[in-house]
Amino acid sequence: MLYRSGTQVRPRAGAPEIPEEDISALSWLVADARTGDVLAAHNAHLKLPPASTLKTLFALTVLPSLPGGIRHTVREEELEGIGDGSSLVGVAQGRTYRVADLWRGVFLSSGNDAVHVLAAMNGGWKTTAARMQAKARSLGALDTHVLSPDGYDTPGQVSSAYDLAVFGRAGLRNPEFARYCSTAQAKFPAGGWSYEIANTNRLLTGADGVEPYPGLIGVKNGYTSEAGNTLVAAARRGGRTLVVTVMNPQEGGGYAVYEEARSLLDWGFRAAGRVDPVGTLVDTRGVPAAGPGATTGAPAHPAGDGPGWPEVAGIAGAAGLGAGGVFLALRLRNGRLTRG
Repeated sequence: MLYRSGTQVRPRAGAPEIPEEDISALSWLVADARTGDVLAAHNAHLKLPPASTLKTLFALTVLPSLPGGIRHTVREEELEGIGDGSSLVGVAQGRTYRVADLWRGVFLSSGNDAVHVLAAMNGGWKTTAARMQAKARSLGALDTHVLSPDGYDTPGQVSSAYDLAVFGRAGLRNPEFARYCSTAQAKFPAGGWSYEIANTNRLLTGADGVEPYPGLIGVKNGYTSEAGNTLVAAARRGGRTLVVTVMNPQEGGGYAVYEEARSLLDWGFRAAGRVDPVGTLVDTRGVPAAGPGATTGAPAHPAGDGPGWPEVAGIAGAAGLGAGGVFLALRLRNGRLTRG
């Protein structure tokens, strides 16, 4: 059913209706993170530009090779080729950073400068893109074509609501990924001092008038002129974790992606156990990634309420604290304002 166009859902008697009047996204999906069951979807395999939600795949691919404790001094060539209008965290040439700081720059500020440095440490831009492609294939995410590891608009670079949900689900099994994607705010070093950075995921932080979603545990938002607004979000309630993907809402302005995700999460928690799955997110843990030099990542935690998920649940409670006071820093490159 997931390869059919339009909305797919199999309600049982008494199941709540999907609030389709509130959803304008070109593609979306709601899944149970423990079982992988897809509760409902709309154009799940439609190939669309992913924007910075592709950074979920970047992290899945590179995190196992670059743990947070490593220190690295940034070279000039590592910051070359950053696209005009890119979101930046403020990585500076010649400055030494812990890799953990760079990862916070990726997850919170959606910093393409941090992605470029980490990709250079991982063997280079093209090598990282190839490894990401292999990782996607190993996860069964067959709609994704990687050309720019930071998600920057590039002709031919696409993913889908289905694939992004696969990446989000896989990421939440990795404690480092889960910790970074649920962090609302942090300090970023600037040589003898530091400044505050805030997660650009407004559904997590409550910034810009968007109400934070109770129990939200990440994962990643994105925006480019070609992709529009995109979001992979996960939340936990009553022992159940849901993953939702929303791609390119057509109505409601720049923050509609958060409200549409909110509506889908609300529906998913009400509908769980009252709808039959319309498909499943493939689960290929332990299958080696294809291609030379590809990495399969750290051993995944089992899905469900075993190792991994309690850590994520604990993070969720902390992530919402003080969200209303989060300071959101947007950066400029070549005079253009960008969002994560």
